Amino acid sequence: MTLSADSESQLYSILRRVAGVSVHVLCVGFTVFLAVMARPGTSLFSWHPFLMTFSFSFFMTEALLLFSPDSSPIQRFSHKIKGRYHWILQALATTCALLGLAAIFYNKHLNNKPHFATWHGLVGLLTVLFAVMQSLGGVSLLFPKLAKGWSLAKLKRYHSASGLVGYLLGCTSLLLGMSSLWFTTAVHSLGWYLAALCPILSALVIMSQVTSSYMTKKRFQT
Repeated sequence: MTLSADSESQLYSILRRVAGVSVHVLCVGFTVFLAVMARPGTSLFSWHPFLMTFSFSFFMTEALLLFSPDSSPIQRFSHKIKGRYHWILQALATTCALLGLAAIFYNKHLNNKPHFATWHGLVGLLTVLFAVMQSLGGVSLLFPKLAKGWSLAKLKRYHSASGLVGYLLGCTSLLLGMSSLWFTTAVHSLGWYLAALCPILSALVIMSQVTSSYMTKKRFQT
C-alpha cells in the first residue's frame, strides 16, 4: 500500500508542524530550567548561563521560527512585519550574548583564570562575534539602500545562510557548555540527554526550515 503524493505532502506538513511546536515548548522549558538551575544574581557567574541560554535557546530560536510556514506564532502577518519582530528578537539575543560574555570574562578576571581556554570558551566567543556581525548585517535588510550594488533577494539569501551557520554555532556552544563541570555536576544520566535534546532538535528543525525555504525559492526562480 502506497501513499499518494497529496497524502505524503499532508503527512510531511503535519510532522513539520509537530516538530516546530515541539521546539517552541522545548526551548521555553529548557530556558526556564536553566534559569532555575543558574539562579541569576546569586553570583557573577550565574548570569553567564542564564543570559546565554536566553540568547541562543529562546530569543534566537524564536526569531528564526517567526518565518516558519508551519509553526510561526505570527504566521498570518506579512513578511515585512515578521522581519521587524525578527530583528527585535535578534537584537535581544545579541544583547544577552554580549552581557553573558562580559559576565564570564569579568568573573574569570576576578578569579585569575585563563580566558577562552576550552572549546566551549572558544566556540562561544566565535558565536557571539558572529551574532554581532549577523545582527549588523540584518540592518541592510531593514534599509536596503545602505547596501548599494546588492539586490534585496541576494542579501536575504546570504543573510539566511549565514544566520543558519550562526545558529548552529550557538547550539554547538550550548552543547559544549552542557559538558562543563558546572552543568554535569548538577545534571547527569538521563537528565543530561533530555536537556541536550533541546539544542539538537532545534538545530535540526531550523536547518530544515532554512534549507526548505531556499530550495522553494530556487525552484520558483528556475
